[in-house]
Amino acid sequence: MLKLGWIVNPYAGIGGAEALKGSDDMAERDQLLRAGIQLRAAQRAEQFLSALKQADLVLEFVSWGGLMGADYLAKAGFSAEVLGEAKLPSSAEDTQQAATTIAASGVDLLIFVGGDGTARNVFDAIGTSLPALGLPSGVKMQSGCFAVTPIAAAEVIKGLYVADLVDLRLQEVRDLDEKAYREGVVKSRYYGELSVPEIGQFVQATKVGGVEVEELVLDEISAEISELFDPDAMWIIGPGTTTRAFMEYNHLDNTLLGVDVVQRGELVASDVTADELLALIESWTEVIHVLVTAIGGQGHVFGRGNQQFSPAVLRRVGKSAVTVAMTKTKLLGLGNRPLIIDSNDPQLDAEWSGLIPVVTGYRDHVLYPFNDGLTPSDAESGSH
Repeated sequence: MLKLGWIVNPYAGIGGAEALKGSDDMAERDQLLRAGIQLRAAQRAEQFLSALKQADLVLEFVSWGGLMGADYLAKAGFSAEVLGEAKLPSSAEDTQQAATTIAASGVDLLIFVGGDGTARNVFDAIGTSLPALGLPSGVKMQSGCFAVTPIAAAEVIKGLYVADLVDLRLQEVRDLDEKAYREGVVKSRYYGELSVPEIGQFVQATKVGGVEVEELVLDEISAEISELFDPDAMWIIGPGTTTRAFMEYNHLDNTLLGVDVVQRGELVASDVTADELLALIESWTEVIHVLVTAIGGQGHVFGRGNQQFSPAVLRRVGKSAVTVAMTKTKLLGLGNRPLIIDSNDPQLDAEWSGLIPVVTGYRDHVLYPFNDGLTPSDAESGSH
């Protein structure tokens, strides 16, 4: 089951059909609302939800109330956990509050309906802390964080559901100066980036036939993780050839079949036990990064060959500290089966289930299902 956050800016794109240049002008927006103009955002939301309903996916929604989300879900036949509701007409602050609250609830992906202004509000609320995908409904639409169409956005969700390789990329959030735009002047401003899932092709570090060159890919994975990790943090490195490549890239010794600990760039402990690892974590007060890979063909991230990551250790570091690295060849070799957590604590396994980013190359990440392995993916079971 995927847990999706859902926010709608009901007024996004309200002025487009009337040859206006956006919906930032409150007086014009209110005039259109009094005239009973049909809301474009509602149409876009309904197209997306209808495509999901037809696909018969098992989805869990966390939403804002009323026209900011829950009404469209109810109409499409989806139930939702509603965490709040704004007084209409809603504002940018309402979108930010909704995004912040929904992100804190532990959703796998935040879906928002709107335009560039909505994307700015979402970026202000969550930054790159949570994957987000926009359904295009605005007028100006300069940002790169939107699906091509609402139906295309539904295809991304389907891809996540059946464990296809869905890339996770940073995409720009931009917006035009609406006042200047109304005067015929295009001034696009960069505001930041959102982490956006998108259907990608198998092109990373390839040669003839689309076969990955593992040595090249491992080098690119190592370079990417080296840029992601704080050099002054504690690094906990799990076993495997992928993690060994990262250690060699950083000129550090490595225990191929054990767990090693690095602090501020120096190896401080090799082949540690679960108790030794927990003691090191409890004595460390700064940032912690965990790097693990999965067993090829099986997909176990925790619970096979790395029981040093005990439930106590995993709870202490938290899921957000974990980086999974794996080549796309090995991910494809799972045959749509999920990555697995088998920590020996069923409650922890359930809490950590959902989607997890996987580093598959330099500036190349994918979102992939991650659970206890007891529930087969949609593609694996053959149902839909």
